[in-house]
Amino acid sequence: MRTNILFFLFIFAFGFAGCKTTQTKQSPTAATGTFKVTILYPNGEDKTFDMDYYEKKHMPMVAGFLGSNLKFYEIDKGISGRTPNDKPPFMAIGYFYITDVAEYSRAIAQNRDVIVNDFKNYTNVQPVVQISEIKQVIHTK
Repeated sequence: MRTNILFFLFIFAFGFAGCKTTQTKQSPTAATGTFKVTILYPNGEDKTFDMDYYEKKHMPMVAGFLGSNLKFYEIDKGISGRTPNDKPPFMAIGYFYITDVAEYSRAIAQNRDVIVNDFKNYTNVQPVVQISEIKQVIHTK
């Protein structure tokens, strides 16, 4: 009996020692007072967009230019409009969450040519940009 208990304790102890604790990875969230730069790529006839390039090359490149001012970024791929049969009004939307608009503007201005010249690698669309201040964030259950 004592041997069985020791064996059980041995397995129990090493079982937990070998397991990594599972932590829920929380998604970054925007906070009131943070600024959001929204880059919209309108959909339409003969408009193209390479999502793979945008995800793996363009957005990480621009994020690197933004440095510590950037809190996080997101990328949306348009899948439909108001109803499932409607085409999405935007092929893609990129978001940069930043703390300082002036610092963002400086970083973009310093790297504008590189950023604009990279458009041809993933789209033939001129993006529409809007900078917003996040006024309220409400999390629901």
